[in-house]
Amino acid sequence: MIDKQFKKERFIESVRENVKFLYRKKLEEATDQQLFQAVCYTVKDVIIDNWLESQNAFDEQDPKIVYYMSMEFLMGRALGNNLINLGAYSEVRDALNELGVDLNLLEDQEPDPALGNGGLGRLAACFLDSLATMNYCAYGCGIRYRYGMFKQKIENGFQIEVPDNWLKNGYPFELRRPEYAKEVHFGGYVRVEYDPEKRENLFFHEGYQSVRAIPFDMPIVGYNNHMVNTLRIWDAEPMVDFGLDSFDKGDYKKAVEQENLARNIVEVLYPNDNHYAGKELRLKQQYFFVSASLQEAIAKYKRSHSDIRKLYEKVVFQMNDTHPTVAVAELMRILMDEEGLGWDQAWDVTTKCVAYTNHTIMSEALEKWPIELFSRLLPRVYQIIEEINRRFILQIQEKYPNNYDKIRKMAIIYDGQIKMAHLAIVAGFSVNGVARLHTEILKNQELHDFFEMMPEKFNNKTNGIT
Repeated sequence: MIDKQFKKERFIESVRENVKFLYRKKLEEATDQQLFQAVCYTVKDVIIDNWLESQNAFDEQDPKIVYYMSMEFLMGRALGNNLINLGAYSEVRDALNELGVDLNLLEDQEPDPALGNGGLGRLAACFLDSLATMNYCAYGCGIRYRYGMFKQKIENGFQIEVPDNWLKNGYPFELRRPEYAKEVHFGGYVRVEYDPEKRENLFFHEGYQSVRAIPFDMPIVGYNNHMVNTLRIWDAEPMVDFGLDSFDKGDYKKAVEQENLARNIVEVLYPNDNHYAGKELRLKQQYFFVSASLQEAIAKYKRSHSDIRKLYEKVVFQMNDTHPTVAVAELMRILMDEEGLGWDQAWDVTTKCVAYTNHTIMSEALEKWPIELFSRLLPRVYQIIEEINRRFILQIQEKYPNNYDKIRKMAIIYDGQIKMAHLAIVAGFSVNGVARLHTEILKNQELHDFFEMMPEKFNNKTNGIT
């Protein structure tokens, strides 16, 4: 049933009111961009009602929640897609025709949210659409890039790239959610302290830099079912807005240091990583959204559940390619250092919570990080990966005695590098490619050693969600 908000007279009146309150104009005076914004807010009003009803239903049903973690979400323009999924496209088109406005031209006013640049992001977007349409409770988790997919121009016969500032007019379908802000740490060192009561070491991350992660929620509207899920993309803000003392002393660079640290993290999708600074920034981006997403997922779980050891019964983290696989060690860190679980308990929970989708069959394209960079930027997380690697090598040696070639091929840390795909496979309860054929190729070629050792992890589904 079509929402009453889309009845012609009511819809036109709502758009008229939005133009007045947003721009202090009459409907006839509004620009195309202003009309687009006004129409979107009218549509958003309906979506939010469905969004609230969906969340209330999930609160009552307490289903298992999918957190689909991806560096990219190539969602496409939202207005037309939302109207189609709400079953109201023709009604809105007819109402706008009465005002002399072409809906197709209005849709052209919407920027394409620059949150992805190819197949990885489009796959993530399609999964979110499908999850909502099939009534699964799901969150997409990513980054709110200021500049993402670049516009291309031809000048003097050469192709050049210019930033696509998709947020310059604001984005009407997003909601800023500062009440769910999280703190993310970089750098510093780890202090170890022995606890005589527990008879174990306690680890404290100190001397770090912090940024505040602020979530922005975008609705993912299911097709013809009144269901709305959430794409949660994280923006970065400084913990301290402005160093007035440094500014007064003439140290203007120091005064905005924290602001620049935060802004750089979310400035650009995939910074150039052919230099050290670019590699460091990319790793910061990955850890930033993963840490914030995991912190909020666990906080949400704890609002209605008391036993963190049963997290896997209500939560699954689907890692879309290797970019979010730092989630394995970050989840271990939170469970041990913040929730007080021992290693074995934390590992049991983690390995039942994380699943991995591989996107390549080329070994050289599997993500690796230099130990020096990773351990300096994420010291506690690196310690945890070291221990995961140590224990996994013992498993390899037990199954393949004196076979050092297996260790060379399968170790998570080897030859000065951390192999993120290996970390994801060792921890994940499900490993797959983006299609059945892709999974078979992985099993028989690039990941054959892992398949031979742990065949139960590999499946022919296109994700580990179901």
